[in-house]
Amino acid sequence: MDTSLEGRDSGGSAGVLEECVAGPSGTSAPSYKAPEPEWKNIHDPLSAALHFRKKLLEEQERSRPLCFFVDLHDSVVDRNKSIVSFYKAPKVNWASPLHCTLEGDAAIGDGVNRHFISMSICALQRGFHMNYGNTDVTLLFEGQPDHLVPCTSQVLVDSDLFLVAGRMVGHAFLHGGPALSGISSAVVDVLFGASPETTTITLEDCPDIDQRLTISLLEGEKELSDEDKAAVWALADVWDLPGVLGRTAKQIKQFRKGIRETGVWPLLTERRDVVQLMYPRTKDAGVSPEILLDQIVWPHENTHDEEDDDEGYPLETKCRISGFLRHFVETASQQALKELLRFWTGWEVLSTDLQLEVVKSNAPKASTCFKCLRIPGHYTDYKDFSYNLQACIATCDTGFGLI
Repeated sequence: MDTSLEGRDSGGSAGVLEECVAGPSGTSAPSYKAPEPEWKNIHDPLSAALHFRKKLLEEQERSRPLCFFVDLHDSVVDRNKSIVSFYKAPKVNWASPLHCTLEGDAAIGDGVNRHFISMSICALQRGFHMNYGNTDVTLLFEGQPDHLVPCTSQVLVDSDLFLVAGRMVGHAFLHGGPALSGISSAVVDVLFGASPETTTITLEDCPDIDQRLTISLLEGEKELSDEDKAAVWALADVWDLPGVLGRTAKQIKQFRKGIRETGVWPLLTERRDVVQLMYPRTKDAGVSPEILLDQIVWPHENTHDEEDDDEGYPLETKCRISGFLRHFVETASQQALKELLRFWTGWEVLSTDLQLEVVKSNAPKASTCFKCLRIPGHYTDYKDFSYNLQACIATCDTGFGLI
């Protein structure tokens, strides 16, 4: 059916349309103004982000699902290639439902999706095990924490890897997953429209230590030696100031495009206070032992109706195992805490209502979909408990083993 207005009878539908626009007596009808999205008026940035994400995902819940498949028996290199291939796909609705399958593992559900997103952001943060330029691990961002800047390699730009990175970050943010931490504030400013010429950069934003030392020679009023002057002039001849941002314009442009494609751009541009949730400082991306302990639902004494002769342990045993876990959380490194969370829930994002069960089994296990950590009750020595728990949480990349 022809839905255009061309060729219609001027006294028919076109006249009705004209009356609707102009009003019955030729006067201008009041224009319709769509109500502002609710997330714009929510004061708390985290709550605003949660509302935006929920709305967008609900709108696309009937869309064709995005399916990701990876064989856990593959090497790390092949798994990283699978992730990059998934995010390189063109014309994808990234807000569509996500269905991930792990070949070689019986696990299904939200926990697998969380595992995939976490695996992707970990690879982006720590480097892809892929050879781009005679190196075993390819970093897209280099430098020191909180001053990471895009790598200037042209090969990475030609391979659209910064477009891939933008899609990864936006997709993870859309699903409430881990954030990319430690990015330079100058890069974030330019990403959201600031001019590279006027953006404030610091000496720490220069990832090259040798260049940084040369630049530091210009600080203060100390007389430079001939050798120092030669080093400064040599750097000035090859360095197109402002350098750090000037040489990464294409990378940032690709990165921005990838984020836009995931559908979260309106939120980030309208609510700049949400940007820090997507690109947190390194310290803000850490896991607080105190907050983690507060979110654990500790096991309690069974009632008569809940008693299970096969799985039940007395309260004394549950308290001992709970004490071991509490001590582990209080003394573990940040990396160990993140690995524990990833083993427990599927990713490093702190969740509420973390369930702990004391069960009869050989080793600690987790049901990530239900955020349930199951620890055997046979441990009587903290050293054995800690050794076994660390061994288990170190296997996150190899799957789950539970449905």
